[in-house]
Amino acid sequence: MSEFSSEWLALREPADAAARAEELLEPLRKRLRTPLHIRDLGSGTGSMVRWLAPRLPGPQHWTLHDRDPALLAVAAERCPGVVSTVHGDVTSLCAADLAGTSLVTASALLDLLTAEEVSALATACSGLPALLTLSVVGEVDLDPADPLDAELTAAFNAHQRRVVQGRRLLGPDSVAVAAEAFGAHGATVEVAASDWRLDGEQAALTAEWLTGWVAAAVEREPRLAEAARRYLCERLAAAAAGELRVVVRHRDLLALPPG
Repeated sequence: MSEFSSEWLALREPADAAARAEELLEPLRKRLRTPLHIRDLGSGTGSMVRWLAPRLPGPQHWTLHDRDPALLAVAAERCPGVVSTVHGDVTSLCAADLAGTSLVTASALLDLLTAEEVSALATACSGLPALLTLSVVGEVDLDPADPLDAELTAAFNAHQRRVVQGRRLLGPDSVAVAAEAFGAHGATVEVAASDWRLDGEQAALTAEWLTGWVAAAVEREPRLAEAARRYLCERLAAAAAGELRVVVRHRDLLALPPG
């Protein structure tokens, strides 16, 4: 399953909703004035709209930005009358593109960006509130533990920091880099945990996440391949039996401009 397929996004949406840091919403609500125009970057099928819109006041219009037109089509169908869509690369946005915006949001986006792209995003958002959620921080807890957990975690984190077409991704470093970048523009930055907590009730999501996590780790460290096959087989069996618990640690970041 593709990381960005509509099926994967649908599978993860309940875990995302349960994980998001609601404590960041109260200071955000105090800074917003209705009606709201919210821009969601890397929006996928609109999961942020479905979670956040009922938690914000007043009339709202959402503009969803994504590079995948198929995902935008799903979002428009699932959120009729609430959203408009923009097809394109969110890393090219500038302050002029965000004119008239009340709030910028994103989910699971920062760790896919470079330091330069995060800096440009902070510059574009200067003077605007931004709520950037569900960024990985490179920490995974599995219960019961396995001796291979630490090696796979390290290999996966290295994979997340890989160079793609000349772009060095931030991966688990993204929250710290973003906090510094937004702070440099005078924003007050608050970070809160938004961890996935998976058990037998999310067995399908656990299985998909495990499969992708191990595959990325082995891609980075091929020497782990044989041991990883054993590991994945045992872990998938435990997940199917409801005997595996996983915590995938994420962070949400709220940046509020001065005043």
